[in-house]
Amino acid sequence: MIVMLLALMAVSFLAHVFLLFTSFGPGGLKKTRYFYSHLTLWITGALACLTAFLYAGKDVSPVIDTFNTPGKQLLLVVVSFALSLIAHSIVKLFVLPQYRRA
Repeated sequence: MIVMLLALMAVSFLAHVFLLFTSFGPGGLKKTRYFYSHLTLWITGALACLTAFLYAGKDVSPVIDTFNTPGKQLLLVVVSFALSLIAHSIVKLFVLPQYRRA
C-alpha cells in the first residue's frame, strides 16, 4: 500500500507541475488549469499526511518516521496550503502583471 501512496503522490505532484507551467500561455492565464494545479498540490499534501499517519514509526522510511506525531503530520497539509498561497501570490504580484504589459 505504501508504494501505491508514494506513486499517487509522485503522479499528483508531477500533474501539479505540468498544470502550473501550462496554465500560462499566449492567451494569458488559463484559470481552470491554474486551479487544478493548486488542487493537485493539495492532494499531494493530503496523501503525504495520510502516508505519515499510516506508516510513521513503523521503520518503513526514516523520512516518514520524522512525521511521527499528529502535529507533524498536520504540518504536511499546512505546508501544502502555504506553498499554494506563496505560489498564488507570486503569480498574482509578479507573473500576471508581466502578461498584462505584453
